[in-house]
Amino acid sequence: MYEHVLSPITIGGVEVPNRVVRTAHATGIGAGQMTEDLIEYHAARARGGVGLTIVEILSVHHTSPASLNAFDPTLPAGYEKLMAACAPHGMKVFQQIWHAGHNGTPLDGSPPWSPSDIPSPQVGIVPRPMSKAQIDEIIEAYADTVKLCKDSGLDGVEIHGAHGYLPQQFLSTNTNKRTDEYGGSLENRMRFLMEIMRACREHAEDGFAVGVRLAADETAGGIGPEENIAVVEALQAERLTDFVNVSLGNYHSFPKMIGGMHEPVGYELETAEPVTRVTDDIPSIVTGRYRTMEEVDQAIRTGQADLVGMTRATIADPDLVNKTRAGQESRVRPCIACNQGCVGQLLSPLRKVGCAVNAGAGFETKWGDDKLKAVDTPKHILVIGGGPAGMEAARVAATRGHEVTLTEAMPDLGGTLDLASRAPTRQQFKDFLLWLQDEIYAEGVNVQLSTYVTETDLAGFDADHVILATGAEPRMDGLQMSHPGEPIEGFELDHVVSSNELFFDTSVASATHALVIDDVGHYEGLAAAEHLANAGAKVTMVTRLPTLAPEVRSALMVDPALERLAGRDFTYHVGTRVLKTDGQSATLQAVTGGDVWSVNADQVVFISLNRPRNELIEAIETADLPYTLVGDANAPRFLVRAVAEGNAAGRSV
Repeated sequence: MYEHVLSPITIGGVEVPNRVVRTAHATGIGAGQMTEDLIEYHAARARGGVGLTIVEILSVHHTSPASLNAFDPTLPAGYEKLMAACAPHGMKVFQQIWHAGHNGTPLDGSPPWSPSDIPSPQVGIVPRPMSKAQIDEIIEAYADTVKLCKDSGLDGVEIHGAHGYLPQQFLSTNTNKRTDEYGGSLENRMRFLMEIMRACREHAEDGFAVGVRLAADETAGGIGPEENIAVVEALQAERLTDFVNVSLGNYHSFPKMIGGMHEPVGYELETAEPVTRVTDDIPSIVTGRYRTMEEVDQAIRTGQADLVGMTRATIADPDLVNKTRAGQESRVRPCIACNQGCVGQLLSPLRKVGCAVNAGAGFETKWGDDKLKAVDTPKHILVIGGGPAGMEAARVAATRGHEVTLTEAMPDLGGTLDLASRAPTRQQFKDFLLWLQDEIYAEGVNVQLSTYVTETDLAGFDADHVILATGAEPRMDGLQMSHPGEPIEGFELDHVVSSNELFFDTSVASATHALVIDDVGHYEGLAAAEHLANAGAKVTMVTRLPTLAPEVRSALMVDPALERLAGRDFTYHVGTRVLKTDGQSATLQAVTGGDVWSVNADQVVFISLNRPRNELIEAIETADLPYTLVGDANAPRFLVRAVAEGNAAGRSV
């Protein structure tokens, strides 16, 4: 079984033990250096059986600083430690080398370098068109960086020619307006990348791989499969590359770079497979939300690629390969592609990779299932509440050897995450819930469903410690945070419901004109709007915030949802509050005041920061029971924090 994905492959003389790849991705770990934390992040996946990892971007030049930099004198010593940690487990280590072009800013604050004066949508600074001397300087920097990686003991490098970075800026007519030998025809536009590859090959030898990453960018006038095919054919004709890694998207189509759960498995193949089919004697890599070894094995078996990226899947479970090889596929913690912990957390003020379903991701030196220690004296732990925080706490506590009882008031486990899984394109939340459910039963947790625990019930459990994970309930008081002293008039009427009610009872979504009031700014409002629109309602969405769903823009969820809603009768108003609703219409006003206007609304869905259900605290404290509050019972937040707090509670009891 899995004979294709588990078979070895040779890349430029480098023997890779299997076809599972961790493609390069920013982590924010190490604050710009190859620290012990970053090394352990990779080593954990090496121990878990991954065949090849490609380390996150390494900048070749001071005009484009990155998380790792070739001009950092401490880097060779860090590489030595990285290889010492990973090599014994068989995983090969390549380094992606990179220059951002107009998507970065030089260390001295001067304008970015780029082929032309076209600004980046990310940076918004007019770049400096590169002179021939600057082009030569950067090409030499690429070559020097390859030599550095080889001399430091790595197994290979990948030249990043995708995602709108400098080589792709030369390739694309959207960003290359030059009239010299580096602009105009495709042959001229690919000259910069060809010269980089020629210079880098001079430092390569058998046993050290040099490859390239390419991507269609999904923008009009940009790079498509045809251009990438031409590049691959030119590189192969001169034997300049040992592998081709084909991806998708750039900063004009950012959600395509890291597709969320709305995308199908292998969603990048439409633009990647035409390129991989022309790779003659060199291996090809594809990615695109692959979650299981079965999916990867099929892609390889059908000739779509030779290796497949499982980056987020191995963030979710570092031991994915070894568990699958051992016949324990069902115990692989599933990546749900919510993007909230990985890219979402990385692009948030935290600036560090994490994972909504794996609290140990990014903290491998301290946390993770492999760091759990068996308890010397088992206790009886009572977990009240069977949502993700409660189940994670029960799982970890039971894994450590405690006797655990978990009670849940509803007939099924899952809490509000089960309701969220009923929203359009959000079904994969259920994958995580089912995994947690299977794990707690496998660990021997005593699960008691339809069990509402009251203060008089507590003594009967004879618990040594209580973990309170009772969640939160909708705050249906009509208060909007922009004007907390002015609740919405008519809010007590029957046509006003919470999102919980909307997703729990399918008959609720029967409106002709629905109004969604989002006072939070997470995905919940968009989910409600799409759910109502799919049911045939004309939907208006209102938020006090200056943009829709700002809390999940970093998770790349908003634009895909708006693209789907673009085909519906959907309008929205930002920076707006609701003054009144009467069952037929609602009165709106900008949060800054001014004119009022009305919209039709025979149903209103109100989304606010919920109220914790923690009424049992007083009884627990009166009984002098040690306890821990986790998840929404502690404070209503989102999945990443719920799982992290549940994990921490299970580790600490």
